[in-house]
Amino acid sequence: MPGTLTLETLKPLVASGEIDTVLVAAIDMQGRLMGKRFHAPFFLDGGYKETHCCNYLLAVDMEMNTVPGYKTSSWEKGYGDYMMKPDLATMRVLPWLPGTALVLADLMEHDGVTPVAVSPRAILKKQVERARAMGFEPMMATELEFYIFDNSYENLRDGGLAALQPISGYNEDYHIFQTTKEEGLMRPLRNGLHGAGIPVENTKGEADAGQHEVNYKYSDALDTADNHIIVKQAVKDIAHAQGKSVTFMAKYDHRKAGSSSHVHQSLWTKDGKAAFYDHDDTHGMSALMKHFLAGQLAHATELTALLAPYVNSYKRFCIGLFAPTKAVWSADNRTAGFRICGLHSKAIRVECRIPGSDVNPYLACAALLAAGLEGIEQKLDLEPEFSGDVYSAKNAREIPHNLRDAAAALLGSKMLRKAFGDDVVEHYHHAAQWEITEADRVVTDFELQRLLERA
Repeated sequence: MPGTLTLETLKPLVASGEIDTVLVAAIDMQGRLMGKRFHAPFFLDGGYKETHCCNYLLAVDMEMNTVPGYKTSSWEKGYGDYMMKPDLATMRVLPWLPGTALVLADLMEHDGVTPVAVSPRAILKKQVERARAMGFEPMMATELEFYIFDNSYENLRDGGLAALQPISGYNEDYHIFQTTKEEGLMRPLRNGLHGAGIPVENTKGEADAGQHEVNYKYSDALDTADNHIIVKQAVKDIAHAQGKSVTFMAKYDHRKAGSSSHVHQSLWTKDGKAAFYDHDDTHGMSALMKHFLAGQLAHATELTALLAPYVNSYKRFCIGLFAPTKAVWSADNRTAGFRICGLHSKAIRVECRIPGSDVNPYLACAALLAAGLEGIEQKLDLEPEFSGDVYSAKNAREIPHNLRDAAAALLGSKMLRKAFGDDVVEHYHHAAQWEITEADRVVTDFELQRLLERA
């Protein structure tokens, strides 16, 4: 659902002093909120129309380093501005930040009309419009998993990384007693998200010590991506306020389960019918759904760099910890990269299990939607279902083993170039190449421990 505030309903909150700050934030390549805090009276006086930001926000890495080689912005081009145009339909109170409201902004060129093509929100919007032109509303949901630590971020920054303390001491998957101990954080999270207009469904313990999952209502694709970003921000904000820290790394420790962000997807007709459902099919899958899934499978390798954007992301893909290793489909089977859920019902949908919780949801949803729509347009035939333990399957399509291979597939993707445009594909390929270069040059703790004495 969209935000809960309008300009008219914001005005009395500002007049009474209940709201004194408005966050105006766009989404960067890494899926982070980037923007400004407006004094609320100024926002109402005209700040709601537009503001500006340096265009380097879509050309930096996780450390905010200015990365050379981007076409969109550089030292040679002077690092100019983008317009940030608030999408007032997303405006809401953030109950966990005193006196604060948030509105998401679209990044625009100087004319205030043309979206910045490489901006994540614009990339997803383009694919949503493509689906609507075909007569469908894409519906999606992302599940977010994360680890909670008793250490504060400040403690970790000051050298505490070697002594990370998960908030619990054992696997707490569905474990009510252990998660009761963590309600001091999770209850304010659920209530805060509800107060922000995000229909949170539940939270639960996940598959390792200190690991949690939060689920929020299935919605249209853009709303889902917006909610994902706000949920992630809320988790970090609330944890920090309590002297704790969280991580959304796909794999923070090779001995632990990874953190995923499975993406559930279906198409609905404009008159509200489930386009993926066929009562007479073995699993309840319509021909349209089969074409959609066939498109995602045919292009799965090309999509992976947008579903798993970091070198670390690929360390999650391992046997026996519920992360997939094969990009195949199977009905209600958690060992497959693409799992069919809601069998024999109108809720039937594709769950892509490849993304980790480090994903940018706009890019992931856009890439998956682009591939699915291509499958429909080309009427691709769905390959046979895999049954049983997909981990042990022979000659099955594998998820790329590393970002290097995934990035090469992204660069060569004719489908994504047609859907997104050459500039978008090359922009995000360049981001992947930078991540690879940075990882390649750094000496790791593993190397020190293995080689310092014995090499």
